[in-house]
Order: sequence, then structure tokens, then C-alpha cells
Amino acid sequence: MEEIQETTAEDMSFPPSEPMLYRDIQYSQKQRLTVKIRELDRVLGGGIVLGSLVLIGGEPGIGKSTLLLQASRDFSEEGKKVLYVSSEESLEQMKMRGERLGIDQGELYLLAETNLEKIMDHAARLKPQVFILDSVQTVFSSKLSSGTGTISQVREVTNQVFRFAKKNDICSFLIGHITKEGSLAGPKSLEHMVDVVLYFEGERDHSHRILRAFKNRFGPVSEIAVFNMESTGLRAISNPSAFFLKERPEEEPGSVVTCTIKGSRPLLAEIQALVSSTLFAGNPRRMTIGLDRYRTAMLLAVIEKKLGFGFGGQDIHMNVAGGLFIKEPAADLGILAALVSCIKNKSVPSGFTMLGEIGLSGEVRSVNQTLARIKEARSLGFKSVVLPKGNLSELKKEKIKGIDLIGVKSIRQVVEVLF
Repeated sequence: MEEIQETTAEDMSFPPSEPMLYRDIQYSQKQRLTVKIRELDRVLGGGIVLGSLVLIGGEPGIGKSTLLLQASRDFSEEGKKVLYVSSEESLEQMKMRGERLGIDQGELYLLAETNLEKIMDHAARLKPQVFILDSVQTVFSSKLSSGTGTISQVREVTNQVFRFAKKNDICSFLIGHITKEGSLAGPKSLEHMVDVVLYFEGERDHSHRILRAFKNRFGPVSEIAVFNMESTGLRAISNPSAFFLKERPEEEPGSVVTCTIKGSRPLLAEIQALVSSTLFAGNPRRMTIGLDRYRTAMLLAVIEKKLGFGFGGQDIHMNVAGGLFIKEPAADLGILAALVSCIKNKSVPSGFTMLGEIGLSGEVRSVNQTLARIKEARSLGFKSVVLPKGNLSELKKEKIKGIDLIGVKSIRQVVEVLF
């Protein structure tokens, strides 16, 4: 059995410290390096902080290397020295990808190497301002006898890069592949060691990709960026709401638009519902994609109890179009409206969007950041917003024009308004 080394304060190369009074502690705002890819900057919280270590995870082939090679191009064109280390591709392969991405100038150094000690020696001599290691699972340290990709190896690799970044104020990126079990570089063993964790998600059969912030010591979490994979690389989509709604069918039962908050950004998303007679008597199916299945099951129970609809002999399929995942309770009204619309076989009136949390008594509860959600809906041409009455009273002092605000207190009122 391999021995897993514990990471200590001494290993991290932090200077010796003494207890200090809170009022005596002085700090300075650390400088950030910005990228021309504005959506990547947004997810990072306004750029990458000097001396920070960013871990980007995702399935193999999803576009992680392409994204960071594009970022390397932008850094080098702005006069920054970049070292891109690939342990999976040869220099010729990286050159071919660089030609496709339009890399032709700047101080971008490429290195094909798998031995960690050799990599760190090259980095110490070159002294780059940006350091990228692709990927952490395929690099090994000769200090350990365990195999490449084991937990002890990936932790040792991450630890050494972490110390190098902190000591020299170098912006560093690690790429980590999601394993078949759905873990990042060995049961999420690296997330506590780095400053920022980003997940790159998407389906290979679809052109769009979603970059999601899972952890960020220097900015908000749950920020997302949407990219479209093209022949010349990844193109950032500046208006994700319009992108995800562009193929929404008009006046189709079971389709409802809600507004969710991702980090600091309001985002319109389409919730779809399909209710059909089950083929499995006594054991109907409950399938959700992009929604919390436990919360969806709770909402089904509330609808059955308070509105009198029966789902006992019905299969129910729920989906958030475009591969988004919505976890916040503000989408409850959208889920309810999609289900009732499908059961009644009546579409939600054109130009309507809705937001609100539903309680177990059938009441509609207030949600946060209502004004930002309403402005996003108005910017995309929606004419009416169904929202909690509690939020409506809070918005009276705001002079909102160009969109109707309809306040509701219970789910019965929601059904009356829509149908």
C-alpha cells in the first residue's frame, strides 16, 4: 500500500509566523493578470491573482488544453513570459494546435516532460510569469516509488507547484482529468490544496461548453462562463441567456422560462417537463436532468396535495435545456408551471417568465436579487414576470418600466394567472 504524505506548513514554504492582533495586521490588494477571454476573467473573479494556483478539471477531450493554450496566447501577446508544460502531447502536436489557434508571437515556451523535478528545474531557470501544467495525473515525482496518477503522486506534484507559485508570485494552472468514477484527480484530493477550482463541462456531441467556478479564494463561487467550440478554438458567449433560449419552441406545453443566479450573473433558462402514462404499474419513473431530484419530488408532492393533480400512474421527466444545472429554490415556480402546463396540455402565455420558492403549504416565498433577474428578463424581450408578492412590495420603490410584475402568494394563484 502506498504511503500518502501529509502536507505540513513547512512543506508549503510559508515564512515563520507569530500571533498578531487583528488591528495590527496590514495587507495589500494582490495584483491580477487579466486575459482577453473576458468570460474566463469573470469566472476567476476579475483575472488571476499573482501567486495563485488554479485547478481546471473536466473529462478528457472536453477542451481544457485548448482553453489554456488560448489563454497562454493572450498572456504572451501582452508581453508575459509563459511556460506551458504538456506531459501528454509532443511539441509537434502542441505546435499544430497552436497554428489552429493563431499563435504566432510572444514569449510562449512549450515543454514536453513527465518528470516533475526536471519540470521545476526548467521553470526555476526560465522564471515565467504564467506556469501551466497539463496534466497533473501524468506527471510523476522521482521522490516517490508509487505509480503515476496515484493519490500520493498527484498530491506531491500539486504541493511542489503550489510552493513554486507562492514563493515566486507566479500565476499557475493545473489541469486535472475527471476519472471514470467522476472524481477529480483521485477522490477530490486536490481541491483543498489549490486557490481556485474550475470545472469545464459539456457534451462532446454539443458545441457549447460551460466553465464553472467551484471554489475561489479571490472571488465569487458558482460563476459560469459559456463557450462555443469552433474550428479556431473556443469562442466566449457574452450573452448566455440568449444562447440557451434561441432554440426554445414557442407555445409548447411543458416549456417554461425561469431566471436563476449563477455567481453574480442572472441567467435565463428553459425548464422542460414531460408527463406520460407509465408502463410500470405501481412504480412510475421520476427522471430529472439539471434539477435537484429531491426538491423536484417535494414539489410533486405539494402539487398533488394542494392542486389535486395525481401523478401515481404517470412517468415524469424534467430537464433544463442546454446542460445547465439549477439548484436554487427560486426555480420552484418554473418547475411547477412546466408540470401543470404539460398535464393540462396548455402552453404558458407567450412572454412570461417566473421565479419564486414554494413552501410545503403551497405558499410562494420571496427570493433574492429580484431586480437583477427582472432586468435580465426585460433585456431579452419578456413582457411579464410572475414573482412572489413579498418581492413585489419590495420593488415598489424601484421604477421598473417595460415589463409587467405579477405578484402571487400561493400556487393556486399561479395556476389562475397562467391558465
